[in-house]
Amino acid sequence: HELGWMMVLLLSVMMVNVLLMDAMVESTAEFDPYKVLGVTRSASQAEIKKVYKRLAKEWHPDKNKNPEAEDMFIKITKSYEILTNEEKRASYDRYGQTDNTHPYGRGHHGFRHFHDNFYFDESFFHFPFNNKGGRDFADSKYTLHFNQYISEVVPDSFKRPYLIKITSDWCFSCIHIEPVWKETVQELETLGIGIGVVDVGYERRLANHLGAHQTPSFLGVVNGKVAFFHYAVVKGHLMQFVEDLLPQRLVEKVTDKNNQEFLKSWHELNKPHVLLFDQVPSVPLLYKLTAFAYKDYVQFGYVDQGLSETADLLRKFNINTYAPTMLVFKEDVEKPADIIQAKGMKKQIIDEFISNNKFLLAPRLVNQKLFDELCPVKQFHRRRKYCVLLITGEEESFATGNEAFLSLASANTNDVLRFAYVYQRRQQPLCDVLLKNKDSTLPQVVILERRNGAGKILYKPVSGGWNGSKEDKHKLLEELERLQKDPSILNNDAVLPELNNEFTSMFLIRWIYTAYDYLAEIIDDLLHNNWREVMPLLSLIFSALFILFGTVVIQAFSDSSEEKQPKTKAKEASKAENGSPNTSSTSSSRPPKKNFVEVTELTDITYTSNLVKLRPGHINVVLVLTDPTKNILLSKFAKEVYSFTGSFTLHFSFLNVDKHGEWMAAVLEYAQDAMQIDTDEDEAGSRKLDYTGYVLALNGHKKYLCLFKPVYTGEDLDSKPEEEGGGSRSRKGTTRSRSTTLQIHHKLDRLGLWMERLMEGTLPRYYVPAWPGLDKITVNK
Repeated sequence: HELGWMMVLLLSVMMVNVLLMDAMVESTAEFDPYKVLGVTRSASQAEIKKVYKRLAKEWHPDKNKNPEAEDMFIKITKSYEILTNEEKRASYDRYGQTDNTHPYGRGHHGFRHFHDNFYFDESFFHFPFNNKGGRDFADSKYTLHFNQYISEVVPDSFKRPYLIKITSDWCFSCIHIEPVWKETVQELETLGIGIGVVDVGYERRLANHLGAHQTPSFLGVVNGKVAFFHYAVVKGHLMQFVEDLLPQRLVEKVTDKNNQEFLKSWHELNKPHVLLFDQVPSVPLLYKLTAFAYKDYVQFGYVDQGLSETADLLRKFNINTYAPTMLVFKEDVEKPADIIQAKGMKKQIIDEFISNNKFLLAPRLVNQKLFDELCPVKQFHRRRKYCVLLITGEEESFATGNEAFLSLASANTNDVLRFAYVYQRRQQPLCDVLLKNKDSTLPQVVILERRNGAGKILYKPVSGGWNGSKEDKHKLLEELERLQKDPSILNNDAVLPELNNEFTSMFLIRWIYTAYDYLAEIIDDLLHNNWREVMPLLSLIFSALFILFGTVVIQAFSDSSEEKQPKTKAKEASKAENGSPNTSSTSSSRPPKKNFVEVTELTDITYTSNLVKLRPGHINVVLVLTDPTKNILLSKFAKEVYSFTGSFTLHFSFLNVDKHGEWMAAVLEYAQDAMQIDTDEDEAGSRKLDYTGYVLALNGHKKYLCLFKPVYTGEDLDSKPEEEGGGSRSRKGTTRSRSTTLQIHHKLDRLGLWMERLMEGTLPRYYVPAWPGLDKITVNK
């Protein structure tokens, strides 16, 4: 009985498992990516993409509120992932497989994936163009983050360029450029170029920092600067873009004519020189990248073997024309220090070759960076480095000792010893520390070992100086042998100052090259309409040009006015001094033409426009004069009001009181409190008022005036009578006449101060009900 129940239970379990498996297989069979997208089995990639974009927008859960929208969106995404991948699509067409695994041999794994898909595995939400999706060529190892870009990519861009792709989850165009990107990256990586991928959906901060505002896009980074790619996405264009990122003048073309000049520049540049011989007319990209990586250490040249101008070089160095050849030259320009030749010259081989020849046999210490690399700080006992330093001079008298030191350095085969020299005049602080309390004269050899990065060293000067003789060489070699056995012979210690940078004079040339590169980049951006990045810079440039242009124009007009003013003033002064009442009375009623101030006569013709119908806010400043005083007062008036001619609301006129005396009397009736007459002029009882030198500021619109009365500031009245005080009564009239002429010149001495108060609005105003007519003419008695 118990056995029967066990059999029934086992059969029940088996039936349930079979039903579940049938249901799962049935569900799997129901999932057809072609039916989900509504395309045929022969549909092209373009058709699939077009349908997918339409369905994805239609069934997106954020836009479609249908309860089944989320499930449908997942199916659409999964179908698109299968049909756009050639391997997955072929697998489905052949086996009906809908999972990422092969159907044979992995049934349980496939079932687990189906079970996961039943519970909406998160891989459903990834698109085939996402860097976390199921593409064959994954970009995950190239993904960049903001901190990584700042701390790693930017510093490394001074040694090699970077090509960076900007992408996103919703970048529908990215899938089309994926094969081109894959092929280009594979080739660029072998050349040592840095690769990066930025997903704007996850690294918005980095994308904004780079100035990337659309996907897909490509940009390059070199020397910390960013440049955008603007051409069609093909491999050739991307390769050329990377090559154009590199600075110009990295590699010099060398021929039979300039090879000696190129090689002999080692002493000036303090660098080894490398020559690459190849048959291609243009410099290979790999060689340019190597030159960029070692630009601070080595000078590079290129020899085109196909040119007739390089035939002598090929014969001289016995170059095999069937394979690229690289020669490195140091102090000896006739014999290469090292050579490498290979048909398939790889980056690793070139890097190793250049790294082993970064320094001259006896380089000159020209900056702290070179000193740190040539004579590193001691870290372990077995990694000690001793620096044999020659302190010498640049004069011809030191040439023999310098050449003997170089020959000794050339024969050195001990990696522990490094030979170098310094010019005392260029590195005075360093030499003062090493030679203090020593009576030795130049040249002098010092053996030293660096103990820490703060500049502490142990050193020992070689006694007897250095003249390059056999005895000096023998003595130095003995000291070096003793040093190998007993490092304690370095019994002096000191702290070295930082070395002077002897190449700082080249800063201006580097700045010019940098400015040229920036200008080329700006022109490139303008040609390709990259306005978002260029607009702030263009705005700054145009603002600076506008300010500069405005300043120059204003200064030019100011200078021309200042040049004309002294000439005009001098002319007026001479005319005033030579003028007489007789000649003045016969002149025209209009004043002489002034270049620096315009004064018009107030007559019955100009009266209406210059006063009665004067525009609101405008004031006419009127000088009152007579025919005899016309030239003198006008000259003085022009000088006093010249500084106020910049105001557009001021107009300047003069009124002849001999012709319009009644008008003056009628106007001044409204300013009686200002008409105070001196008591010494009032003794005659009745007299005619003298208005000469009065100035009226007339506001025609508001009908008011401001009055200026002459103030005598000169001392002519007092000085002249004293000089002729003992004279007879008959000469008194002549003296008074001369004094009167001088008084006229001083009547407008305070006019400038009065004009300032007029502009400030602090002068008293006398209002006139209506302006009297100017048609009455007073007969000149």
